[in-house]
Amino acid sequence: MVDEQGSDAAPGLADLSIESVSKTFRTRSQTVRALSSVTLKVQRGSFVALIGPSGCGKSTLLRLVAGLEEPEQGAVLLRNETPHAFRARGELGIAFQDPALLPWRTVRRNVALPFQVLGRKVSEYRRRIDELIELVGLTGYADALPGQLSGGMRQRVAIARALVTNPSMLLLDEPFGALDQILRRTMNQELQRIWIASPITTVMVTHSIDEAAFLADQVVVMNAEPGRIVDTISIPFPRPRGPTLFAAPEFHDLCDRLAAALDSSAAR
Repeated sequence: MVDEQGSDAAPGLADLSIESVSKTFRTRSQTVRALSSVTLKVQRGSFVALIGPSGCGKSTLLRLVAGLEEPEQGAVLLRNETPHAFRARGELGIAFQDPALLPWRTVRRNVALPFQVLGRKVSEYRRRIDELIELVGLTGYADALPGQLSGGMRQRVAIARALVTNPSMLLLDEPFGALDQILRRTMNQELQRIWIASPITTVMVTHSIDEAAFLADQVVVMNAEPGRIVDTISIPFPRPRGPTLFAAPEFHDLCDRLAAALDSSAAR
């Protein structure tokens, strides 16, 4: 599902192609090479997690895919189109660690926001909006304001908003990073349920090894200074994955392997 620099191309269609991408940030006092010659292909319908130490360029890479940053060198293509063209049609759904809900708008109106940004009539998509609210488990809360919701519920709204335009690709940047461990695992299970019900190509940035192992088809390990891909590890567990997987010896073995890959990258 993933083809990273130095490996053979996997069969199937690539939704995302990142070719020899480099990115440098400059301030008055220093120059930071966030990414160096990163090459990555993500196949259609797969769920890929990016892990790595702080400062390895995970979020920068996601922002390049979203078209929120431009590469200094190389190219990012989504089905052979630029991220800007892809996003302009509502084909790209994005959810960050901060759900960034508008506090004066109800759940339904927050979920509807992408249609307004795209210049579409919200009234034509009411059924889709209500279906998404039900899908993320917020039936009965459509008229609630964000201040009346828990942190996990607000993230559900953000995920519904990211999915409402029926995008071809979903980008998640630490969507559960602000939640406690118990709630985070619950949300991992909920995200898997949502993804199975509406499977689309997904790229998620996370600092959590077990979250990556539970949710992803493949985990891409990155190294810092400069940011680059150092390993790609396939996840063998069939879906759906239940909460008992977190306690399984084979799951812990895989998490140990991912941790060792991270430790190895940090030592380079």
